[in-house]
Amino acid sequence: MIHIKNCSSKKFICTVFLGLICSTGFLQAQSNTNEFWNKVRYGGGLGLGFGSNSFNIAVAPSAIYQANDYFATGIGLSFNYYKFGDAKFTAYGGSLLNLFNPVRPIQLSAELEQLRVNRTIESFDGSQIEDDYWSPALFFGLGYSNRNVTFGIRYDVLHDTQKSIYADPWMPFVRVYF
Repeated sequence: MIHIKNCSSKKFICTVFLGLICSTGFLQAQSNTNEFWNKVRYGGGLGLGFGSNSFNIAVAPSAIYQANDYFATGIGLSFNYYKFGDAKFTAYGGSLLNLFNPVRPIQLSAELEQLRVNRTIESFDGSQIEDDYWSPALFFGLGYSNRNVTFGIRYDVLHDTQKSIYADPWMPFVRVYF
C-alpha cells in the first residue's frame, strides 16, 4: 500500500496534479467555442444503500472535456448523506478528474476530491457530538473502458482512517459518460 505521511510529499503530488489540469486548460483555450462544446461529455454517479439500521444516498454529476482519443479532463460535484443508527453524516464538495487511455480498453485516472464533512454522533449519555471539517482525497485508478462506461478500482493516497468518508482507501468504481 502507498501511504504519504509528510506534508511536502502531499504538496508535491497536488502540485503535479494541478499542473496537468493547467496544461489541459491551455489546450482548451486554443480550440474554438463550437469545437469545445462538441467534446464535452456529461455523466456521473448515483448511489442508494440500505442496511440494518442504516441509509445512504449519493449524487455525483460531472462533466469532462475529451481533448483527444487518449486524454480527458473534467470537474464534478458530490453530495453524500449517511445515517447509521444515531449517527448522521453529510459530505458535499467537488472534484477535478483526469482520464488517460493509453490503449482503447485501458483507462488510467487521477481525481482530486475535496469534501466538506458535517457529522453528528449521539454519545452514550444522550448528548450529541458535532464535527465539521474538510476531507481531501487523491485517487489513482485503473479501469476497463468502452466508449461510455468504465469499470475499475481506485486508491486514495491521502486516506485518513479518522477523517476520510470512505472506510477503505481501495474502492471499486463505475463511470458513465454520454
